[in-house]
Amino acid sequence: MTPHADLLARELAGIETFLRQETDRLHPLVRPVAAHVLGAGGKRFRPMLCVLMARLLGHQGENVYPLAASLEMLHSATLLHDDILDGANLRRGKEAAHIAFSRSEAILAGDALLALANRLVAEYGLPRLVVVLSEAVLRTAVGEIQEIAAAREHDLDDAGYMEIITGKTAYLIQASSSSGAILADASAAAEARAESFGLNLGIAFQLVDDALDYTSPSEISGKPAGSDLREGKLTLPLLLLLESLPQSERDALRLRIKGNALSEAEIEGLVSRIRDEGFAEATRQRAADYVDKAREALDGLPKGWAADVLAQSLHYVLARKK
Repeated sequence: MTPHADLLARELAGIETFLRQETDRLHPLVRPVAAHVLGAGGKRFRPMLCVLMARLLGHQGENVYPLAASLEMLHSATLLHDDILDGANLRRGKEAAHIAFSRSEAILAGDALLALANRLVAEYGLPRLVVVLSEAVLRTAVGEIQEIAAAREHDLDDAGYMEIITGKTAYLIQASSSSGAILADASAAAEARAESFGLNLGIAFQLVDDALDYTSPSEISGKPAGSDLREGKLTLPLLLLLESLPQSERDALRLRIKGNALSEAEIEGLVSRIRDEGFAEATRQRAADYVDKAREALDGLPKGWAADVLAQSLHYVLARKK
């Protein structure tokens, strides 16, 4: 058993109980779709980050659970919408909600979860919480729009890629950490460290995710290697490969990706090159640099069991296999 497993289990039970209660209160037409996405087996990474940061900074009350649950609702709402945008058939090994139900029901259930999460946050009467969570949702949406635009134009560079992943993934993880600090009424310095921890952890999380797209076997990930490439997404492993090519070859390959003109054999060849020539591993190394920044932020916060678990989460992000 991992150290502090009993404490973690207690906190997770608090989150799950509140999520179940709120799901049961939803309108009967919304409830099945919301339950489908909320019950799909996620690790509750964002709500646990909120709880752990609150505990670390001195907040011991059970009223942390509605806030933590709101973060899972916000994340689940983005997943409902993302799966429609990406045309995904599966989510965490289960049929995506828009397939199991319908596109309209999935979109509206996502809207309902967004509204419910916002209400839960507003009920704390802490304007800073509302601002932080609303800004995170806004930046997440902008990041997704930027990714769609980049797939259409295919002029994305390293800086643009980092801006996209910071928007679509890292800001909500940053908000998860920051909100725990705000609820704990932490000092400005501690809140800044919580914010830095969450932001850098979030960037690392997405970098590893993008590396795994080229290295994780389909039986583990539930999708074929190179799914991002098949969808025309220029993530860092592919960008690093492109940068290694002569200009003419690079431009020709960008055009073929943009035009969805690659054969399955060509896609498999590119996936193999990215893996064999170390571009996926270089992406993981970039993630390790951001993990180091997150660790530095955490080192300036109080010690204790919650700090130990947050430090373990940094290892988890880098060691992820799916």
